[in-house]
Amino acid sequence: MSDAFPLFALSDEHQAIRAAVRAVCAAKVAPHAAEVDATAEFPQAAFDALAAADFAAPHIGEEYGGAGADALATCIVIEEIARADASASLIPAVNKLGTLPLVLAGEDGLKKRYLSPVAAGDAMFCYCLSEPGAGSDAASMTTRAVRDGDEWVLHGVKRWITNAGVSQYYTVFAVTDAVAGARGISAFVVEKGDEGVSFGAPERKLGIKGSPTREVYLDGVRLPGDRMIGEEGTGWRTAMRTLDHTRVTIAAQAVGIAQGALDYALDYAKQRQQFGRPIADFQGLQFMLADMGMKVEAARQLTYAAAGRSERQDPDLTFFGAAAKCFASDTAMQVATDAVQILGGYGFTQDYPVERMMRDAKITQIYEGTNQVQRIVMARQLLAGVQSAL
Repeated sequence: MSDAFPLFALSDEHQAIRAAVRAVCAAKVAPHAAEVDATAEFPQAAFDALAAADFAAPHIGEEYGGAGADALATCIVIEEIARADASASLIPAVNKLGTLPLVLAGEDGLKKRYLSPVAAGDAMFCYCLSEPGAGSDAASMTTRAVRDGDEWVLHGVKRWITNAGVSQYYTVFAVTDAVAGARGISAFVVEKGDEGVSFGAPERKLGIKGSPTREVYLDGVRLPGDRMIGEEGTGWRTAMRTLDHTRVTIAAQAVGIAQGALDYALDYAKQRQQFGRPIADFQGLQFMLADMGMKVEAARQLTYAAAGRSERQDPDLTFFGAAAKCFASDTAMQVATDAVQILGGYGFTQDYPVERMMRDAKITQIYEGTNQVQRIVMARQLLAGVQSAL
């Protein structure tokens, strides 16, 4: 086999992207991470720096003014930001989540209107699927969109909406045919300034405190017909196709959190002295570090494999997206918890970042489909025979 195509190696371009993102994060993201967590304020400094470097929405195509990053490059961007601050990593992650329905199913005019401002760093996008009574069972949503001539009028409440209130645009899923089940759901673009749009108070959360999570209220929001994404009744399919791709980005976020925790634990273990020697010299702790490193790298490789399938839109993406998200998020929780253990009492205090990383890691096991749901998805794919051998 030719050495020109080494197996499982990142290209020079991907490695350069990692280095560039890491440099931006070291200068503009990491220094603010503790304050962002303490104040629960949106990381504006991080957004400004990421937008200036084309890392706030790198997946948007060049035809809309974006960087045109492939799925793997986008994962690397999110991973590296999450290594510094999980809250800030939700800027590119949720921009992809919110805009991907447009990318997958939107008319070209709608894409140009809404993707270009996001690519330019002038706006952010949200994804509005979950509701107070429709979480894992999202198809049971009650938000309605009623046709009125050439327009649609939306009524309902969306819950757990990441970056709501600070974002300008919202992909909203609503029932347009109440008797058609999931086939009666359609997708729309809603603007923050549309009459009838309002927001609840920010949720008081365990982690990712710098990324606001709010309810979105739709009280008679009137939209022109050209704000529908795709054909009427195709919203549910678009929502599920979107999640197949964006679960990979949550896996990347989880890998970044885990790597950040491992990095800090390694440095601490080499510096911390007990019994007259660095604690890194003790075999029991070495075994912990070895397991942490092994799991992080396994999660990274599975995530990158899933990213490749996302870029190619392979038929086994559903399995790999669910597997990557599930494994990487479980890994992030375990590794961050072990990092706290390695630091001992210091790890339990806010003077050190690993307790924040542990709190941030927890949500990766929950959002974009709980890990219990991911296991259901994987099992169905396996039973249907949809899994590649490579």
